Amino acid sequence: MCIRKSILFSLVLISCIGILKAQELPSQKEIMDQMVLTNQYLMDKWPDPGVNVITNRERSSNLWTRAVYYEGLMALYSLKNDKAYYDYAVKWGESHNWGLRNGAQTRHADNHCAGQTYIMLYEMDPQPERIRDIQASIDEMLASYKINDWDWIDALQMAMPVFAQLTSLTGDKKYSERMYEMYMDTKVTQGLFNPIDNLWWRDKDFLPPYQEPNGNDCYWSRGNGWVVAAMVRTLEFLPKDDPHRFEYVQMLQRMLKSVLTVQRTDGFWNVSLHDPTHFEGKETSGTALFLYGMAWGVNNGLLEKEVYMPAITKAWKAISNEAIHDNGYLGFLQGTGKEPKDGQPVTYTSKPDFEDYGLGCFLLAASEMYKLMK
Repeated sequence: MCIRKSILFSLVLISCIGILKAQELPSQKEIMDQMVLTNQYLMDKWPDPGVNVITNRERSSNLWTRAVYYEGLMALYSLKNDKAYYDYAVKWGESHNWGLRNGAQTRHADNHCAGQTYIMLYEMDPQPERIRDIQASIDEMLASYKINDWDWIDALQMAMPVFAQLTSLTGDKKYSERMYEMYMDTKVTQGLFNPIDNLWWRDKDFLPPYQEPNGNDCYWSRGNGWVVAAMVRTLEFLPKDDPHRFEYVQMLQRMLKSVLTVQRTDGFWNVSLHDPTHFEGKETSGTALFLYGMAWGVNNGLLEKEVYMPAITKAWKAISNEAIHDNGYLGFLQGTGKEPKDGQPVTYTSKPDFEDYGLGCFLLAASEMYKLMK
């Protein structure tokens, strides 16, 4: 009888723990509602997606910040087949004649970022003009021997997925091989990856002896988040038999294991990963990118669910409960820059110079949370 009661008590305890954990997690409806809300805020603010963006100066709307948003919009569209989302993306491409900022001759990764969405839209409706300029630009890069263009780590997210997409689209491995060469140049030759901490310095300006105020190396949250996103999106688009696939898997795993240890107790990550006192506070974009990587890794069997779910849950609750305004505006978003001091102060009501890329990061993270809640 005692044994039977003990077993019954254990089963009840396990059931209660399961209920409590379920209560901590959002439903798919809750996630989708927040994706729709935040996305609608931006679509309402920019009813014409082709209009130039004016901050400290005027820029065409096919710049990298808007291109990152469209990555997120396409993730939302893959879950909610709303024609308004598709039309909004197509209108953006058509507004620029499917061109790249600074023309098809550009080698700059930021200018290539728009190509990620152009290629996705081409796969949905293969009209040649949609990939004309992005493929021409990458082909021109491949016609030279230069491989050191990516001298800042944000470039990996902006451009690597394009090379992976073109590999799958054309079946030509010249794109994935050049991507690997350029990635390894950034990682090893330029030395922006620190294999001791398994994190990346943003660019050569932050290589040792540069130090944060507490004496540690400077690892910028969103910069490392860009690399996490680069690994995720490259792995999504790259053929399964690519010989370098394990390198990208291992990099994703190493980085996320490292950032797991420096998550704030409230679920956010600080702008400075190894100096929490340097412009300390909540920050949405880096947090969303790490959440994106962790949720995608669990969804694809590359990360242990029992290890990463507590961090995933905390990060989601942090953004969804504390960063999203009633009208869909995202708070705690650091403006553009390359280090902790840039875009400050970062608060719930602060307005960054650009807000579109922050929404893109959130939509990518939310799309993986949505899948995780199945």
